[in-house]
Amino acid sequence: MPPVFAHGRLRLYLLKLLDEAPRHGYEVIRLLEERFQGLYAPSAGTVYPRLSKLEAEGLVTHATEGGRKVYSITEAGRAELADRSGELADLELEIRDSVTELAAEIRSDVRGAAGDLRREMRAAASASATQVGEEDSWQAAKEELRKARQEWKEQARRAKDESRRAREEAQAARRQAREAQDRAREEVQRIAGQLQEQFAKSGGVLGSLAGAWLGGAPGPGPGADRPSDRPSDRASDQPSDRASGWAADLSATGDPARDLDRLLDRFRDEVRDAARDHGVTAARVAEARAHLAAAAARLSTTFGSRP
Repeated sequence: MPPVFAHGRLRLYLLKLLDEAPRHGYEVIRLLEERFQGLYAPSAGTVYPRLSKLEAEGLVTHATEGGRKVYSITEAGRAELADRSGELADLELEIRDSVTELAAEIRSDVRGAAGDLRREMRAAASASATQVGEEDSWQAAKEELRKARQEWKEQARRAKDESRRAREEAQAARRQAREAQDRAREEVQRIAGQLQEQFAKSGGVLGSLAGAWLGGAPGPGPGADRPSDRPSDRASDQPSDRASGWAADLSATGDPARDLDRLLDRFRDEVRDAARDHGVTAARVAEARAHLAAAAARLSTTFGSRP
């Protein structure tokens, strides 16, 4: 039997099921069996350890109801689903392909069994040609063959329905992912435009910070008296020096839009790590806001210009 879930994909699909509604472990197993129209049913030894691991990672939580654990997705779990929406859409397509392959194996097995049954019927009919009740035996064999054919048709129909439903869900997931990306892009452009207007109307601290971030001469502003802002330190930490090697490990995929998403993810992760390691204060948030505004304005200009 071909694998239904590739490595790590069952974990992602469990988050999707819990995002639909809180469920206990047995209900998750039953729901997976229904999604595959009875062609695949994971064991408790497969599902429960993964639910426990998701809970240890803070992606799900549980409450006890009627002596059973009912699992629910957390905000961190929803955030991971949103970040991996494209991968989830691919998973839906993989599930459809897995159902199709399983159905093909079942059809092959049914055909083989039907062929064996026909051969056994002919042999039995030939051997009992002179016996009383030959007609009854033949009718019974025909009935068995009819039942086998009916079962094969039912399984084929269920596999076809599941394949169509999985394809429709995958298409819907991909459409939602594209719409979410478009909305995020429009929001970034809108904010960048507003910040550009603010920079055009105001100077002072924000203008100085924006100039320093974009490679211009630094002016006075929050944190200007820190050792890292002294000319001797800035000489080895110019934006061009930082940018030349930043994210060099992220090789191009051939899809510019995907490459941009990966760079934005790396930027977000590094900012979060720095904030977690060094702490967040009101002054640092204000300074970070200025840096982000300047970067957003410059990126908006970059993407708005002709290639």
